Amino acid sequence: MDEIVESGWREFVTQEFGRLTALDGRDVAEMVIDEPNKHLWRVVDAAYDRLTCTECGNRLSRGPAGCTGCDLANGFRYVAVEIDRPGVPSGNEHALRVNISVVRRPAGISSREVLGRRLLLPYLLDGYLPTTRQAQAARALLNVGGTAEDLAEYLNLVWGDDRI
Repeated sequence: MDEIVESGWREFVTQEFGRLTALDGRDVAEMVIDEPNKHLWRVVDAAYDRLTCTECGNRLSRGPAGCTGCDLANGFRYVAVEIDRPGVPSGNEHALRVNISVVRRPAGISSREVLGRRLLLPYLLDGYLPTTRQAQAARALLNVGGTAEDLAEYLNLVWGDDRI
């Protein structure tokens, strides 16, 4: 999952700067988070990973719920640019982004929601996008006590094969 974000960072750095030292990488990360609305979400997420929250000491945006610095950074990440990958339905990249951000920072999110988003990731990466009805059915399954195995079975029924 982190590789999805890191590959976006590497592509951005190579295209814009070539090679960077660690110190230069930190400067570029600070530049990116100063203007998150001008960069792809993967680049913004990777930039946050390169910076430390002065309040909690975790990677910026990944600290516990209630950490002011991380909560603020986590909110700003959503102004970054989303562009759907070729060949995927419109909205797939947004769904991928939200699921990755929840799994990477589960603080304050119910364990059921984190589980559902984690299990959906392979399908999103393959280019699937659940309909509203499918997403609601998956959530309802978890809300009534469904297990990871139950959700995996449901997702495999909806989209076939065994990704999980």
